[in-house]
Amino acid sequence: MMLPSLDVLLVDDHAVVRSGVRLMLSDTPDIHVTGEAASASEALDLITGHHFDVALVDIALPGRNGLDLLQALRRDVPGMAVLILSTYSEEIYAIRALRLGAAGYLTKDSPGTTLIEAIRKAATGGKYVSSVLTEHLASRVSGAPSGSHETLSNRELEVLKMIAVGKSLIEIAERMHLSPKTVTTYRARILEKIGVRSNVELARYASESGLLK
Repeated sequence: MMLPSLDVLLVDDHAVVRSGVRLMLSDTPDIHVTGEAASASEALDLITGHHFDVALVDIALPGRNGLDLLQALRRDVPGMAVLILSTYSEEIYAIRALRLGAAGYLTKDSPGTTLIEAIRKAATGGKYVSSVLTEHLASRVSGAPSGSHETLSNRELEVLKMIAVGKSLIEIAERMHLSPKTVTTYRARILEKIGVRSNVELARYASESGLLK
């Protein structure tokens, strides 16, 4: 049976990653990467006048991150499915992504067969949820305690992770296209919500909570 042809928009700021995903999908006759973007702004420019069935979006993008882009794509092109393809483990961002309308969440070490399955499922209106994420969702439903980081906004979580790996406020501001003053405000909110007093304690919390995987 002939499968319908699917056009994919690939959004990742690393050319090597985009090349690897293209190669992974190259032998699949029904899936074609017909658009590539290295940032959220490039992706939003591409969807104007171009049709895509599925977008594969990384979270760690320069400027607006992948979750911000997910929200914009779901608003501007509701008929296009969005899959998150990230280096971050599912426990950190997957539930956030699903709440924002993602059709699924995959890590970049997923095998090609899994990526292909997820794209096809997303294109038909389904949701791709791995066994790991299914277990995590079940623990949430059963009332298992969640980390304080779940009270953070998407931007605050992004700042937390960068502080935890030793990025300076100046570096974070440049990466996120924000002013240092704004990043300082984010840091203050994070410390208050997590209940710690220093960057060292914040880094320890991030490590113990699995946020640096």
